[in-house]
Amino acid sequence: MSAPRAEGQAEGRAGKRPISLIAYRAAAGLAAPLAGQLLKARARQGKEDPARLAERLGHASQPRPAGPLVWAHAVSVGESVSLLPLLEALAAERPDLTLLVTSGTRASAEVLARRLPPGVIHQYGPVDTPGAVDRFLAHWRPAAGLIVESELWPNLILSARRAGVRLALVSARMTEKSARAWSAQPAAVRAMLESFELVLPQDTATRGRLEGFGATIGGVLNLKRLGAPLAHDAAELTRLRAMIGEREVVVAVSTHTPEEALIAAAAKATCRDPLVVIAPRHPQRGAEIAAQLADYGVARRSAGEPIGPETGVYVADTLGELGLFLRLAPFAVVGGGFDAAVGGHNPLEPARLGVGVVSGPQVANHGDVFAEMVDAGAAVLADDEAALAEQLGELLGDADRSAALARAAAAYAGRQESQLGAALGLIRPLLPAA
Repeated sequence: MSAPRAEGQAEGRAGKRPISLIAYRAAAGLAAPLAGQLLKARARQGKEDPARLAERLGHASQPRPAGPLVWAHAVSVGESVSLLPLLEALAAERPDLTLLVTSGTRASAEVLARRLPPGVIHQYGPVDTPGAVDRFLAHWRPAAGLIVESELWPNLILSARRAGVRLALVSARMTEKSARAWSAQPAAVRAMLESFELVLPQDTATRGRLEGFGATIGGVLNLKRLGAPLAHDAAELTRLRAMIGEREVVVAVSTHTPEEALIAAAAKATCRDPLVVIAPRHPQRGAEIAAQLADYGVARRSAGEPIGPETGVYVADTLGELGLFLRLAPFAVVGGGFDAAVGGHNPLEPARLGVGVVSGPQVANHGDVFAEMVDAGAAVLADDEAALAEQLGELLGDADRSAALARAAAAYAGRQESQLGAALGLIRPLLPAA
């Protein structure tokens, strides 16, 4: 890994603003009066927190503590959770800093409320209008900002850099689809990327795409390779296991439609009649999933329905309990892998618990990790429902094989932790002096 660019170099290069970004700022300013109404409409749909809409317009709901402040921004649950190891390390190393985390979704706010280190402040990120961004920056006055994955909002980035915030793009991710979209405005992308003193892509494909837009790469960091094992309620785990009894279990996590039906059908096709536990990516789909799979005999966790002998599918439609469900079986089906539009989800959450991984073939979002895990005997990929049924049947019928998959997954997860120390070494020069 190489050092971040000098502050003056980044600031000078970021000053060259193409006409497309000037036009974007003007258009966003003109649209600003509509932002409040749009947010209220989203709140009525359950997509925004009505009690905290002001934060989305840049009005802070908490006072700024005295002293230096470092800000980290992520969009949704996965990106926010991936920040936790970095935040925990910074909080331990620099207790003199105030740490502020912003995110963009209600689900991420709920998860962070439970899992942020003590003293870390959460706010919703401002919408990308000049007024909202400027209010946010004027109140919090961050010395440094860590932007996670693909949150390239022009006003937020350029205004922060103009305000003297030292920026890093960490665990950066740019899909092929995003790169094609951004290629229509290469000067705009270059200007945003040049606002970052440090760029750490999460994989080789993203590195190539970012370099193609002119980014100077400081190293590689995939925050989703890091993290502590997901927590769980031990008493609740004991209660669930008592309800399940001696039945075999297939756990599926982070699923999307129509994966729930595909996975349930594949599990039932093994002729072993396992209990299928489905923890969907979006728990609010619980009623929809239960209706789709009603023929199997469904119980819903959010409704408090118990697992009985007649229950074929248990819909685990709650937030913050993934660590509980993953502990019910030696392997898990990770959703998102049977739909190219989704592109797979992080297989390391089960791996950190010593749970082997099964997924579909469409895992481009975590392609490097899946490839390495398959090579290490920590994961298997199934091309379709028939192949998935075959894999599940073999794992359910061969305890030694499922145990070997689980051991390999745990070993692989343990090897990823060295990235954090290397990344901290690059981030430290951007932080305010102690």
